[in-house]
Formats: sequence, C-alpha cells, structure tokens
Amino acid sequence: MRLFKAILEAQNLSLGASAMNMTASSASYRLKNLEYAVGSDLFVRTPKGMRLTPAGEVLSRHTQKLLGDVEAMHLELSDYSRNLKGSIRLLANSSALNSFIIPSLARFLVANSSINIDLKELDSPSIVSKIEDGEADIGVVADQAPFHHLLSELYAVEWLVCVVAPSHPLAANKEISFTQTLEHDFVSMERHSSNFIFLENQARLAGKALNVRVHAHNFSSVLHLVEAGVGVGLVPASIAEQAVLEQRISSISITEPWATRNLHLIMKKESAEIELIREFADILLHDPQVVAARAIYPQPGAASDGFAL
Repeated sequence: MRLFKAILEAQNLSLGASAMNMTASSASYRLKNLEYAVGSDLFVRTPKGMRLTPAGEVLSRHTQKLLGDVEAMHLELSDYSRNLKGSIRLLANSSALNSFIIPSLARFLVANSSINIDLKELDSPSIVSKIEDGEADIGVVADQAPFHHLLSELYAVEWLVCVVAPSHPLAANKEISFTQTLEHDFVSMERHSSNFIFLENQARLAGKALNVRVHAHNFSSVLHLVEAGVGVGLVPASIAEQAVLEQRISSISITEPWATRNLHLIMKKESAEIELIREFADILLHDPQVVAARAIYPQPGAASDGFAL
C-alpha cells in the first residue's frame, strides 16, 4: 500500500520505487501482484505520467486512512506489548507460517524478551482439533477447515501460484489450472507438511495422482529445485516473489478458486479471556504486514480492533 501511495504521489513508477528504496522491476512486480489481487488495473500510463483507473481511485480513497490506522495501531500495541510476560502455544499451517507468522514473530520477539513462543506447523484441520482440545492457545488456519464454533478473526489473505523454471514448457502461461500442472512432475514440501497434505488432497479430488519427484524440507529448497528444472511447485506468492524478481523462476496464476485462501486466527473463548493470549493475538492481527495483506482483499469479516468477548 505504501508503494501504491508513492507511485500515486510521484505519478511515475521509477520515482515511486526510488522513494521506497526499491528497484523499478521490484516495484513493477509488486504493483502487478496488487492489481492481480484486486482484479483490476490501478494505473494507466499517459504522456503526463501514471494516472489512476476507476479501481485505483477507490483504492486511493482508502489508502491514506489505512496507512494512518496501521501506524496508530502499531504504536498503540507496542506500548503494552513491552509489558507482556509468559509463554504461548501457537500453531499455523505452512503458508501462514512462512508468509506471515515468521516475519511477525521476528519483530515481536526482538521487542519482547519476556515472552516465549511454542510454535508448530500442522495442517488446518489438525490445528482446529488441537485448539478445541486445549492443546494450543492460538491457531492460524485456512478457511477450508470448519471452525465456526471457535472465536475467529480474518488474519490474512494469501494465494498459491505455480512456479517453474524459465525453460519449463509451462513458463509461457500467465495462468493455468491445477489439473494441468498434474501432468508434470512436482517438487513438494515434506510429506507431513500442511502444504503437501493440502495439495495431495486437491489432486485426489481432481481424480489424479500428484507425482512428487522429491520432498524438500522448506520452501527455499523447493524453489531451488524448481529453478534447477526438477519439477513444478505450488507455493505462496509471497514466498516466490524474490526469486521471480531475480528471474530465477517463473510464476503462473492458478485458476481454481481454492488457490486464494483466507487465513483465520482462531482460539477458544477461554483462551481469549487470558490477557496475555488475547493481547498477543491482537498484536499478530495488527502487524503492519498482515494488515496490508488483508487490505488487498477488503471484505466482510475483516479483523476488528480485537477479539470481542
């Protein structure tokens, strides 16, 4: 959102990128991702510079207030986060963990030396069960898992993309169905990872087998193997972003609706009544990067000021 604002003020992509201390190619990629997310072009290029489209006008009206609210929330939450003490059990699926949770936790833990986090990755249905049974305090799950009986807030929105080596036959496509990708060899996360479990289930529903040549232990390894031409991968767009910018891999949109997923932060009512857990949940919900991810997909049910009891 800050990049969008910078381009708008400069009326020029390169100048906007410079104001954000990034290269023009990086800014262009991020802008394309934002336009893909909202489903419409935001700017048109004219001899006098970049001008907003009607969709861009709508986004512009909300951007300044959003950025101001994010900064205000960040300052307000940091005032009391420094006083938190204790230990929290946090579960997340692989997409949430790598795209949002790890960056948020890094910032939070550096600023809060008196809090320890017991962090584990599980698939979304298992996380719901653990929360229900009181074996964890907070969970972040995809909306495919039923959790209506638990307290929940929209946490972030992420989308899965197909990544391939630039020389791969699929690289020329701008979008592709998951069924089409199943005609090719895959590089996937480990068998117990929530990412692999999810993709294997989608392949089963499509009536096809997921032919995995190798299971890698993290997304970085998946991207490295994809770059080498071992196979195709399905990863969160944010994970692939840097490698795509460096033109080491190509990113292709997946046409299935499930490729775009709402991630929800869930907990039991009893957990939300514990001040430490409730305040930590609010800090996760209002991390600036997470707020920006939600803002790309404005919708009913977006995170409020916190969990209402």
